[in-house]
Amino acid sequence: MIVILSPSKTQDFENINRTEIQTQPEFLLDTKELLEEIQKKEIDELQEVMQVSERLAFLNYNRFQDIQFPFSPEYDRQAIVAFRGDVYEGLDSDTLTDEDLHFAQANLRIISGFYGVLRPLDLIQPYRLEMKTPLKTPRGKNLYEFWNKFLTDYFNTRYQDDVIINLASQEYAKAIFTRHFKLTEITPVFKEEKNGELKTVAIYAKKARGKMARYIIQNKIKQPSKLKFYEEDGYKFDAELSTETKWFFIRPRPKKVEETEPKVLKKRGRKPKNTTNQEEE
Repeated sequence: MIVILSPSKTQDFENINRTEIQTQPEFLLDTKELLEEIQKKEIDELQEVMQVSERLAFLNYNRFQDIQFPFSPEYDRQAIVAFRGDVYEGLDSDTLTDEDLHFAQANLRIISGFYGVLRPLDLIQPYRLEMKTPLKTPRGKNLYEFWNKFLTDYFNTRYQDDVIINLASQEYAKAIFTRHFKLTEITPVFKEEKNGELKTVAIYAKKARGKMARYIIQNKIKQPSKLKFYEEDGYKFDAELSTETKWFFIRPRPKKVEETEPKVLKKRGRKPKNTTNQEEE
């Protein structure tokens, strides 16, 4: 069983690396090829393609110009240490044990627009490059066309007997779930219930994805069926709503909702559409 997560735009390189095990990303040759295309761009071109402010374009222009290979633990950080934000708040890697991190290294993969696939203990440098970025390369018109074949082949060959537990956002999941993807995939979906109505609240769903990843890591879960017993933060598996590939986890809605809620879905009577959050965590 392999768990996949999205990366995070929020990153912290002040924290120290968690263990002495520090690995290099497996797709560094592809990352170098991608970097060559990015480094050709001026700041205004980078701002346009990334759809960010001038300040962020300037910051990331300098980041991309300064990247050096191979990565060093003196200056660079393990992916699970560097990524922050709602999903990684739920994962809470700072309190995982060495045994937990060893399990995560073998069973957790982070999909990245810049690095392709990351293991938790892979060293990375600061970057921002969302998978949905329409960056043209010799491989195609965007990053999906740059990565799709390589990532799909990676999972098909490396994990051909495994089930993929998809805790990534739709933006990142579709980088590997192409028509050529051969593995069984299960996507947990987290919803809040109030007065018989179901809603997806993005911030809660993100944290729940991180907490489920943590639950899998701490309990060393390798059989998907055991996830049906997941009850963290009041979520419970709903067999009636769930399908073979989408497993719904429902809880009573918390009293305070921190952001605008999406379209209401009835709990019974029809299946909800795919409402997996499409933004990078």
